[in-house]
Amino acid sequence: MTIIAPSILSCDFLNIEPELRAFDSCNNIWLHLDIMDAHFVPNLTFGQPVMKNMHKITSHPLDAHFMVSDPEFFIDTCKDFHLHNFTFHIEATTKPVELLKKGKQFFPSMGISIKPKTPVSSLTDEILKISDLVLVMSVEPGFGGQSFIEESYNKIKELENLRKTRGYHYQIQVDGGVSDQNAGKLIECGTDNLVAGSYIFNANQQKYPQMIDSLRQKNH
Repeated sequence: MTIIAPSILSCDFLNIEPELRAFDSCNNIWLHLDIMDAHFVPNLTFGQPVMKNMHKITSHPLDAHFMVSDPEFFIDTCKDFHLHNFTFHIEATTKPVELLKKGKQFFPSMGISIKPKTPVSSLTDEILKISDLVLVMSVEPGFGGQSFIEESYNKIKELENLRKTRGYHYQIQVDGGVSDQNAGKLIECGTDNLVAGSYIFNANQQKYPQMIDSLRQKNH
């Protein structure tokens, strides 16, 4: 079953606990946390106090996407935050393999992300071999509610082909402009994990599980 990762950047932060509790009945979901530093991307989101306590109000795996200039700092400071997946950007470091290996000491899953203008070829065999997840940004990182970039389909197909032909084991995650209009095609291309923010959280809170289901129905 495809993992759906609601992006809490789009939730009502004044009521974050009931927002997250609305997913209690859902299966096979991650909660996606967008961490931005106002340097790597032109926006600033929640920080460590929020991340540190998130596990207390949900049993779903926490999927942290670090859009930051110094990912190593966050590996060191967030290692005890009960994060399931830690994803950082290839564009933010000159030592991705070293950071992936370091993060694996603390987090069950380590991911690498590429921005829309970054080619899949920037991810070397050594990186792909040890990555648990590859995140394809299908919008420019920094703000929610943007439109899906169509070129992303080709990147997903390329990653799926590499995974099959070379025996890699990473998940393919897509983040940006995901809705019931493109979920089916994304899954068809090889996506295992769909991040959705506005599409889910713009609905009535009682309908969140229904919105999750609608992203999977296109695959049947």
